[in-house]
Amino acid sequence: MQTQIGSDISLAIEYLKLGDVVAIPTETVYGLAGNALDEEAVLKIYEAKQRPRFNPLILHVSSFDQFSLYASDIPESCRMLAAKFSPGPLTYLLPKQDSVPDLVTAGSEKVAIRIPAHPVTLQLLQQLDFPLAAPSANPFGYVSPVTAQHVFDGLQGRIPYILDGGPCAVGLESTIIGFENNEIILYRHGAIPQESIEEVTGMPVRQMSHTVQIDTPGQLKSHYAPRIPLWLGDVDSLMQVHHGKKIAVISFAKRYVYPEPAFQFILSPSADFHEAARNLFKVLRQIDTLDADIILAERFPEAGLGRAINDRLQRAQAVFKNS
Repeated sequence: MQTQIGSDISLAIEYLKLGDVVAIPTETVYGLAGNALDEEAVLKIYEAKQRPRFNPLILHVSSFDQFSLYASDIPESCRMLAAKFSPGPLTYLLPKQDSVPDLVTAGSEKVAIRIPAHPVTLQLLQQLDFPLAAPSANPFGYVSPVTAQHVFDGLQGRIPYILDGGPCAVGLESTIIGFENNEIILYRHGAIPQESIEEVTGMPVRQMSHTVQIDTPGQLKSHYAPRIPLWLGDVDSLMQVHHGKKIAVISFAKRYVYPEPAFQFILSPSADFHEAARNLFKVLRQIDTLDADIILAERFPEAGLGRAINDRLQRAQAVFKNS
């Protein structure tokens, strides 16, 4: 794939409407953007970044009026902060609407959403009828990019287009906050300091523990775990160990016949990683509504999105191993 750098917003829109991903400028860092409501586009973000697990992604919209399309239970303190700091480098963690795919939130019931303060990207968003999911536009683990050339250096050949908006004005990721029990929770330090948030709202800001993954609280292991205990490994052996229980099996493409589990979910009969990733969160939610005693999940091939699926399942398992 040939990667172009340019300032043509209409071309970026064309790629995004086709389900492709493009790099976009924001005031913080360059983002790798795709249609947040299109699961295939979201998967392309993970693939381009070579992101080894399903981390929650931030939704980017053009105005506060759009928050209610993708989030619910928006508190007055959020409105106050948005009036002061948005557009700007402040991200709000709110209960998500069903319109937001689980792939975007990594299975969490909350969605991170913000309005970027970059004129090029605001103009882009105003011409789209969907929000953009956009983590930083760099390979996983690399320094975040603050110029179009930085993006090109890291993602050349993986994405079709980089929308050049010049150097980022802030160069530091957005602050991420949530709202809970008349408190504001600080999940990630960023360009908007804690003191400014407290000054606007008159409310205390409590910092989330450093032991928690800082991208969003959707990375907490409890947000990854279904209600029913889950074990990851060799399903044939595990079924022998848990003989006599009502077992729900999650597999990549294999159907288990003997002994036949009470419930069986094949994520992709054609062994397609994209299809399996799309179905993973939906299946975990569905199993949680069933009368199963235990979930047994196959370990996926450690390649491509298989690594991300394994990470998600390992995190779900860890809750019960450590409890």
